[in-house]
Parts: sequence; C-alpha cells; structure tokens
Amino acid sequence: MLEKNRTTIEPDDGKQPTPLIAIASVVASMALIAIGNGLMFAFIPVRLGADGFDPTWAGLIVTGLSAGGLAGCILTGPLVRRVGHARAFMVLSALIALSNAAIGAGPIPLIWIAARALYGFAICGLFIVAQSWLNDAVPNAIRGRVMAVFYVAYVAGLGVGYATLAAIDIRTAAAPLIGITFTALSILPVGMTRLAQPPPPQAASVALGRAWRISPVGVAGMLAVGGLSMIISGFAPIHATAKGYSQADVALLLSAMPVGTLILQIPLGWISDRTDRRYVLIGAALLALVASLLAIAFDGGALAVLLVVYLIWDGASESIYSLSSAHAADRAGKDDLLALSSSMLFAWSLAGFVVPGIVTALSAFYGTGTFIYVGIVIASAFCLFVSWRVLAARPVPATATGSFAPMCAQAPLPVELAFAPDEQPRPGN
Repeated sequence: MLEKNRTTIEPDDGKQPTPLIAIASVVASMALIAIGNGLMFAFIPVRLGADGFDPTWAGLIVTGLSAGGLAGCILTGPLVRRVGHARAFMVLSALIALSNAAIGAGPIPLIWIAARALYGFAICGLFIVAQSWLNDAVPNAIRGRVMAVFYVAYVAGLGVGYATLAAIDIRTAAAPLIGITFTALSILPVGMTRLAQPPPPQAASVALGRAWRISPVGVAGMLAVGGLSMIISGFAPIHATAKGYSQADVALLLSAMPVGTLILQIPLGWISDRTDRRYVLIGAALLALVASLLAIAFDGGALAVLLVVYLIWDGASESIYSLSSAHAADRAGKDDLLALSSSMLFAWSLAGFVVPGIVTALSAFYGTGTFIYVGIVIASAFCLFVSWRVLAARPVPATATGSFAPMCAQAPLPVELAFAPDEQPRPGN
C-alpha cells in the first residue's frame, strides 16, 4: 500500500509526519470490533429461531438497529465536539459491550431490540469517528489507499465473525462474551495510539435538496443501498434459519457474503474510473436484480448454490454504495463535499431504517422470504432511474471523474467530522 521502508506519512500541509503504527491502530481497532459484530449479526436470528420465537421478532431487532444508526448519524458530532475523537471512540465501544452484555442475559426480545438499537447508534458513531480521524491524519495522495485498507479490514473482520458462529454453542452466552472480548480488545490500540486528534469538528447540515441537485443518481444510490444492505445482512440469516438450515450453514452463508464485496468492488471500480459511472451503476443494479431472482429460484436448495447467489447479491449491492459515493463526489465542488457527505449518509440511514421496517411488517403476512422480493423492487427501481438519467442527461467522459475507492455499506460515510479533500469541482450533471 505504502512505500516499503517508510515508517511515517508526510502530510500535505506541513504538519508533523504521522507514524504508520498510529494509523494502523485505528484500522486494527475497527477490525477487532468487526469480528464481534459479525458474530452477533449471525448469532441473534439463529438463537431466536432455535428457541422458537416468531421470525418477526428478529425483523424488529434489525429495524431497531437501523433506528439506532439513524440516531448515531445525528448525535455523534456533538459527542466528539464535547470529548474528542479518542474518548468518543472509547465511549461508543463501551456502548457496544453493554449491548452485547444485554444480549447475553438471554433471549428477551424487547431487551434485545433495545440492545441492538444501542449497538446501531454506537457502530454508526464509531465509523464516523474512525473515518474522520483517518481523513485528518493522512494526506490526499494516499487517502484512497488507506481508506481501502480500512474497509477491507472491516469486511474481513465481519467474515471472521460470521464464521465463528459455527464453532460455538448458541444455547450459552458464549457469543455475547466473545463479542464483548473483541470489543474490549479494540479499545487497546486506540487507547494507546500516538495518532494526533483532529480539532473540534464543525457541524455539516443535512441538505437533501442540495445533494439531489448535485447528484440525483448518488442520492438515489444511497437510498437503494441503505435498504438493500440492511435487508440482505439482516434478513438472510433469519430466512435461512426459518428454512431449516443448520447453524453451521448459516455461518458459512454469512461468511461468504463479504467475499462478494471484496471480489466485485475492485473490477467495477476500475471500470467506473474509465467511463461514465452511471453505466457501471446500471450494471451493478442488474447484477443485484439477477442474483435476487436466483435467490428465489434456488430458495431452500443446495447450500453451495445459495453461497454463490448471495455472494453475488451482496457484492453487487455493496458496490452500488461505493460507486454512488464516487459518482456524487465527481459532481461536487470542494465547498459542497461536507454537506453532500452529511446528506448522503442521512439518505442511507433513512432507507436503512424504513426498508427493514417495511420488510418486517410484510414478513408477518408473506413469510421470511419477503426481503428477497423487496430487494427485487429496489434493484429494479434504481436500475430504471439511472437508465432514465443516462437518457435525460449527457454522459460524463472518463477524464471528468475522480478515483474510485472501495467502500462498504456497513461502514457509513463520515459526516459532521469529515475533512473535505483538496479537489477541484467536477463538471457533470
């Protein structure tokens, strides 16, 4: 990623060089948290299913998580302005540990909904703190590479957490205890870091109308992927458990999904850097649509086939997130980037709250497979919208776009604490 024998990163603005080990501390902390988070994502629906709870409860827990994330988008900025980045990181990590402890008390659905709402608040806040901290610490020349490592480390951690489910006894509190352990371990690198803290952040207002004028496709992409990401990661284990797949099968299915994110994002991003990104967004949406149709065709079938289907479905959906972010940034001027980032995150969080709520309500009548049909509707609507935008507005040449950076929809864009990169306004529609 970086030059071989360097131990520091030279900033662009004359500040003291940033030690690589200091930057690695934030990345390592988030990777450790991801292991516990992945395990809890897999554990909750499987445990509820094993104890005979109606799948609607698991859906309500996903909706509660999304509601907490929406609150985290709004309240993290004031928290960091009050106590700074490092202390905010520790506070939010402590909230995740408390959430896991409440889960460990036993399957009490109302308590689990509250616990996961607390988790949603904390994990959204952690990403905002971590990403803005890194954005301040690294120069523009390598920011994309550092953030790519950040996202890959988190996605890999999620995969490890998912896979861990196969090795534990779900009838005990082992999963929450492991989650608490990795959360506690994640505090150590940040607690001992030499990474300088950014100055107190200034709030960036949410202005959806302005963001829409800058990039309708970017905002629509965030709305689409906010719903897709939450229903795939949240309802796939619920549905697999209801279909009778074993604990090990569910763990394997979930651990395969992040692989799709890692496999598909790089080639799609490479193509998008050389053409109008909207063409690639249409392709990603079509790929997600085809995968969701295959998820219906092979529903309840051979696990090996479903692994491939969900790998493609999740990878294509996650790619919409990073492609939409890059597309919107291409069209924003330097002064627009902070407000745009805030508005895009709000759109993502809003869809991530509303869509799981709709799926939960419909699942009570149409079964746990409802999320697949909702995914088909979202992917189709987004594909048609982007196609219409391509026909209605002139294409943007490849030379007018910036550089693509892989991202994960489980890792929200930094908002309020963001530091706009030194880029000139991009032409486009």
